[in-house]
Amino acid sequence: MLEIDLRTDVRPGGGGEESHEDFLAAENVSLRLLLAQAEINAKSLLANAGIEARERAASDKLQKLILEELHHRIKNTLATVAAIVSQSLRDVQGAGQAQQAIEGRLSALGRAHDLLLQAKWSSADLGAVIRSAIEAFDDSDVSRFSVGGPALRVTSGVVIAIAMTLNELCTNTTKYGALSVPQGRVDIVWTVDQQAQRLRLSWTETNGPVVQPPQKRSFGTKLIETLGRQLRGDVQLTYAPTGLLYKLDVPMASLSPSVP
Repeated sequence: MLEIDLRTDVRPGGGGEESHEDFLAAENVSLRLLLAQAEINAKSLLANAGIEARERAASDKLQKLILEELHHRIKNTLATVAAIVSQSLRDVQGAGQAQQAIEGRLSALGRAHDLLLQAKWSSADLGAVIRSAIEAFDDSDVSRFSVGGPALRVTSGVVIAIAMTLNELCTNTTKYGALSVPQGRVDIVWTVDQQAQRLRLSWTETNGPVVQPPQKRSFGTKLIETLGRQLRGDVQLTYAPTGLLYKLDVPMASLSPSVP
């Protein structure tokens, strides 16, 4: 085995006085100092990370409690408003339909808030919003709705607007449209035009009674149009003989939190 005696060699450029052994010893001391400092830094980083993690966990718990309390108060307020409406219209002749409409809209708001609570009031999947909105009007055994479109996250304002719009459409179709007859169906489809950066959603009724344009614009129609304008979108209602057709065309920017 070849052995090299470092003591007899001299470090290049060292002037001939410092041996390799002395040089390596000095390097070892320097390396140990660096490792010790690295260990101190690592411990400090880990400690800070632990503190930040605990603070984040506490913050998340507090946010969850606040959201749940807010949700509880909102649902109580909606229930109170519904009771006030019921009491106020109880003795008003011919107000039964108006009472049902108001209670239906309040229920739709409640379902939208339930969905937002699950999403921590940040955003929700559009498909989940639509299915939640139509659930109360669908047949659990044989669905009369066809729902399809790409996965898409929408903000809380969009959730409420879409839920309220679909509640109006569902209420109308169960009274006068496709879902007022056993064979009627509703197709809900949405697409994203990537080039134009627009969301296009359509509601199409088929196999229902012949549709007649209304003599005057109802409150429900005005509400649907207003909700569309809130999203800076275009709303189109077509009373075709084959069934009602609703179209919503909105810019993708309206789905983001940056929209005021």
